[in-house]
Amino acid sequence: MPRAPLWRALVALVAVAASLYLALTQSPRLGLDLKGGTQIVLETKDSPTVEADEAATRRAVEVLRQRVDALGVSEPSLAQAGDRRIVVELPGVRDPREAAEVIGRTAQLTVHPVTGETDRAGRAAPAADGSRTLPDPDRPGGHLKLGPTVLTGDGVKNADAVLDQQTLNGWYVTLDFRGGAAADWADVTGKAACAPQGAPERRVAIVLDGKVISAPGVNADVSCGTGITGGSTQITGGFDEDEARDLAALVKGGALPVPVEVVEQRTVGPTLGAAAIEASTRAALIGLALTGLFIVVVYRLLGALATFALALYGLMAYAALLAVGATLTLPGLAGFVLAIGMAVDANVLVFERAREEYLGARALRPDREPRTTAAPRSMAKALHTGFTKAWSAVVDSNVTTLLAAGLLFFFATGPVKGFGVTLSIGVLVSMVASFVVTRTLAETAVRRRFVRARPKLTGLAGTGRVRTLLARRDPQLVCHRGRWLGAGALLVAVAVAGIVVRGLDLGVEFTGGRMVEYSTSRSVDADTARAAVADAGFPRAVVQESGDGETADITVRTGDLTDAEQQRIKEALAGPGGEVTVERDERIGPSIGDELRHKALIALGIAVAAQLLYLSVRFRWTFATAAVAALVHDVLLVVGLFAWLGKTVDSVFLAAVLTVIGYSVNDTVVVFDRVREARRRDPRAELAALANQAVLRTLPRTVNTGMGALFVLAALAVLGGDSLADFSVALIAGVLLGMASTVSVAVPGAVLLERRNPAPPRQDRTSDGRGPAGPPAARRRRDGSGAVV
Repeated sequence: MPRAPLWRALVALVAVAASLYLALTQSPRLGLDLKGGTQIVLETKDSPTVEADEAATRRAVEVLRQRVDALGVSEPSLAQAGDRRIVVELPGVRDPREAAEVIGRTAQLTVHPVTGETDRAGRAAPAADGSRTLPDPDRPGGHLKLGPTVLTGDGVKNADAVLDQQTLNGWYVTLDFRGGAAADWADVTGKAACAPQGAPERRVAIVLDGKVISAPGVNADVSCGTGITGGSTQITGGFDEDEARDLAALVKGGALPVPVEVVEQRTVGPTLGAAAIEASTRAALIGLALTGLFIVVVYRLLGALATFALALYGLMAYAALLAVGATLTLPGLAGFVLAIGMAVDANVLVFERAREEYLGARALRPDREPRTTAAPRSMAKALHTGFTKAWSAVVDSNVTTLLAAGLLFFFATGPVKGFGVTLSIGVLVSMVASFVVTRTLAETAVRRRFVRARPKLTGLAGTGRVRTLLARRDPQLVCHRGRWLGAGALLVAVAVAGIVVRGLDLGVEFTGGRMVEYSTSRSVDADTARAAVADAGFPRAVVQESGDGETADITVRTGDLTDAEQQRIKEALAGPGGEVTVERDERIGPSIGDELRHKALIALGIAVAAQLLYLSVRFRWTFATAAVAALVHDVLLVVGLFAWLGKTVDSVFLAAVLTVIGYSVNDTVVVFDRVREARRRDPRAELAALANQAVLRTLPRTVNTGMGALFVLAALAVLGGDSLADFSVALIAGVLLGMASTVSVAVPGAVLLERRNPAPPRQDRTSDGRGPAGPPAARRRRDGSGAVV
């Protein structure tokens, strides 16, 4: 057996060194749900003169960027999403009301000559010639008659808020004009200077978004016909500091080319994000420690090396996230932890194949063949064969997971998209870690003289308890396929009944509305909180409570709720709860809710279709149909479980369901890979017998891999906090169902479909490939004892 190639060791060394360098020199980009802040999604709307297309939205992003920069927010982020969406992230902003008001205003700044005054309200909308009548900001009850627009905000080069330190009359805003706008300003003020002192025609009105914000009169020292020259002026209006700065930011940013509307708004407090990071990290460390301990107990030395490689995998996956600049969100953090748990699968699959190669017939019937009669085998050769034979199953199972993760990236939004990114990176890096790092360590170890002299130390020389138990009982699982399929159909009926009878508690992402999570300094029970919210004017709000006995978290879900109404609920909860803090605030417009609901259904449909197509190419359509039936079975049971338990179905749950789709197919693919391999060796053998043997051979791998993932998920469910509890419950159910549905749905379904639609027989060919050959003189195969028949 040749030694492991040097290139594999060099690649492993370079990958680990580069990962360590990135981890020590770069910091991860945390999403707002981990570091706290506000995310606002704006949607551009058509105006009477401009269509809200991709170009108009791009120009709006540049205007908004100037406004956000003027607000002084640390490290803001603005990005265009599609043709009409703009995503604005404001780290550290706890109260989104002011920010949303400033960045979302249309800011149509216009300058008009004043043609007269009146006490009666007139035409507020511009007439055909641009004239209008608007309330006078300086005279209560009065109105100003305005002439056509002579200057717009596009002519403003700069705007600053200035404190009047000479007259101490408060704050004002200075305007600097560009190009021809300076001449227009001089012209309108020159005409106004010709009117007598005190006449309304001596005033010039500055209008912002249809409201007169300032109508100063031209000073007496301004010459008639000359106007105010120099290219600058001042806007006064009794502003305080905040009002002056906001106005300067709006004017400096310029007018948006098209109106915008806030369609989604999310706010997360920094304490909630910090708690989520701490809880997830603690859960990850405990879960992975238990996983590593389990692998070491089962596979001994090779398990210890795999655990070390698993730690290096975590380092490489983390470095890959840093390298691509991915934003780490709370679901993304869970996806990262889950990917580490799933990375165990490739190692377990390889070790089980290597164990079979090393033990030979003893791996199949350890209860019948004495171990002392077996000829010694090479551990290095067995391990090499294990890696070689496991490759196709690992690739197929990982591709199915990548299909689901890719759909999350394309169809999901916000934090869930981050889950798809981290899961994809984790799956890709796991293949490198298993087939480069683990393989290098394992093949180097089994060639040591000390290890060769002690084969039991490697973990390959023992059959394992699960394999021994199966050999002793020799269950014929596939023979009872009718019972398995009937039980699966019954469970699906129960799940569908839950969906129909109980209904799905859709989150605000799918229904639209607002969900606010409040933290109170005193414990408040749900009934008290519900009464307080009802007294505030929201009797139909859904109010839930959770806490530790000393403090409480109150979650309020309603329909569309304004910021002022949200503040009213907060003040109502302050009575029984003491100090109230907004920990999370999610506001989803009805259009976004409909869109996400449709996207969720499309993502699930494409996921199923993609799995069917891929598995049809890799196997046969009969096997692909059975595998897809099993994953649909698993998804329906998970959804039905949430319906019966009354848990919220939101975008994070969608991430869990798509992950279940990928994970559910993994085990099925591994079994089908064994069936395909067995049929190639013996095409005339009974498919049910081959399938039963494939199930029994892969069951130890299924149990060991499932235990590895369940340790991590259980830790996340118990220690990950409320934000990850339902996510973990969905995945735990999916993992258990995925393990069971392979035996109860996928394999029996494949056997049934193959019997009704058998594959065309493969013709044997002569050695030169020109035609069918006669029957072979003898067929060689081994029975359970290893004899040739």
